[in-house]
Amino acid sequence: MITEFLQAPKGCSKMPTIAVCSWSLKPCSWADLIDKIGLCGLSEIQLALDPIASGRWNIDKTAEQSKDSRVRICSGMMETVGEDYSSLESIKRTGGIRPDEHWSANQSRARNCAAVADHLGLDLVTLHAGFIPCEKTLEHQTVIDRIKIIADIFGGYEIQIGLETGQERAESLLDLLGRPGLSHVGINFDPANMILYGMGDPSSALDMLKGRIVQVHMKDAVSADIHDEWGIETPVGQGEVDWDRFFEILGTLSGDISVVIEREGGDQRVKDIIEACKIAKAYGYER
Repeated sequence: MITEFLQAPKGCSKMPTIAVCSWSLKPCSWADLIDKIGLCGLSEIQLALDPIASGRWNIDKTAEQSKDSRVRICSGMMETVGEDYSSLESIKRTGGIRPDEHWSANQSRARNCAAVADHLGLDLVTLHAGFIPCEKTLEHQTVIDRIKIIADIFGGYEIQIGLETGQERAESLLDLLGRPGLSHVGINFDPANMILYGMGDPSSALDMLKGRIVQVHMKDAVSADIHDEWGIETPVGQGEVDWDRFFEILGTLSGDISVVIEREGGDQRVKDIIEACKIAKAYGYER
């Protein structure tokens, strides 16, 4: 079991690299994913584990084809059960490991995803914990206890988990991770999520959380004009993230933090990912 905070996943290379989220490319198969990664000019990915954990993709074939294609899987992603992103209110109600009605299924999914990640030789898996209550209530403690359980499931395979940012302000997340039993839990930092959820300035949050970050998503967004509504995701460079400041802070972190491009909107995913690559390369990251 992992008993303390790890600096970075051993599955990623030790140089600053650019990767892409597999789900951003909406693949229908591993072969389709490989083709689209090639179109992006990349060779490193964060892999959504559910297609394998659910049996839609064969685990041995995926591992073999990954090796043959020389595509490096730097981390995995676990999607929690029953999430509804149609509104901020719906995702607050259904997101992550908070809903009681999905807790048993989420534990089962974590066990399946941990076994898949271990088979693929991964050391990091990220997930959304969901909205964590700020007040020190029974529900707040329940969410903390559930994060510990999920972390221990993956920790049994020497795999670290990284919680995705966005649902709470940086101060709240830092306070959460300071609780006993969570010293081995890291952060997958997504600057766009801070904007989409209306949870503060991404660069300030990055600076505050940098001691716990194990991976970064490169995504951009503009904030909503109306309170309690979603912001809008944009191609990288067309939103409100101050990339000069962001990469300045990122440069003070350990050199083995991969930048993983995530694009969840639009109908020109490959084009948008290629443009994001150009921006990341300008800041010294390599494909």
